[in-house]
Amino acid sequence: MSTLFPVVVGLAISIGLLWKGSELLVDSAVRIARKLQVSDLTIGLTIVAIGTSAPEFAVTINAAVRGLPDISVSNVVGSNIFNLGFILGGCAAIRTIETSPSVVWRDGLFLFVMSCILALFLRDLILTPQEGLALFTVLLLYLFCLFLKKPSIGETQKGKAEKATWKDVPLLLTGIAGVVGGGHLLVWSATAMARALGMSQWLIGVTIVAAGTSAPEFATSLMAAYKRRYAMSVGNLIGSDLYNLLGVLGLAAM
Repeated sequence: MSTLFPVVVGLAISIGLLWKGSELLVDSAVRIARKLQVSDLTIGLTIVAIGTSAPEFAVTINAAVRGLPDISVSNVVGSNIFNLGFILGGCAAIRTIETSPSVVWRDGLFLFVMSCILALFLRDLILTPQEGLALFTVLLLYLFCLFLKKPSIGETQKGKAEKATWKDVPLLLTGIAGVVGGGHLLVWSATAMARALGMSQWLIGVTIVAAGTSAPEFATSLMAAYKRRYAMSVGNLIGSDLYNLLGVLGLAAM
C-alpha cells in the first residue's frame, strides 16, 4: 500500500494538470484567435494541435535517433487512430459535436489523402529523407493557406467578446506545459501502478503508453467541447493527426 501511495498521488496531480492546463489552453487560444482574426478551427488545427502533439513528437524523434523506425511509425499511426477513434468518439458520446462542412470536406479529406500518400511512400517499408522533406513541405504549405483563409460560418462559435492581452501568450504556453506535463505524469503513474499489479511490459506499452501520449489531445478536445468550442475540439484532433503525419514523421525521416 505504501508503494502505491505516491503513484495514486501522481495520478491525482496528473489529472489536475490535464484539466487546468487544458482550460488555460482553450481559453487563451480562443482570445488569441479573436485577436488574430482567425477562426477557432484554424487555431485548433495549428497552435493547439502542435502543442498537444509534443509527446508524440518526443517519442517519435527519440525512436528515430535511436534507430527504431518501427516505433516511430507505429507511434504516429497508433496515436492518429486513437485520436479519431477513441477521443473524438468519446467527446461526441459526452456531448453532441456540431462542426462546419470545411472540417469534413477540406481538413478531413486532406487528412485522408495524406494518409493514402504516406501508405504509398511506405509501400517498400522505407520512408526516405526526400519523402520526409516532401511531407514536411506539404505541412508548411497547408499551415500557410490556413492563416490566409478568412473564417467562415461554423468555424467560429459566438461568445463573449473577450480581448486578448499580452498575458494570453504565457497563459497559452502554461496551458500547453500543463497538458504535456500532465500526460507524462499520467503515463509514469499508470505504468507504475500496472507494474505493481503484475501487468507485462508489452501490455503496458500497447495500452497505457500509447493512450498516455494522446492524453493532452483528449483533455484539450474534451475541454473545448465542454465550453462549446466544437470547431476547436475537432480541429485539435485533425490538426494533431496532420502534424503527426506530416511534421513528426517528416522530420523523423529527414
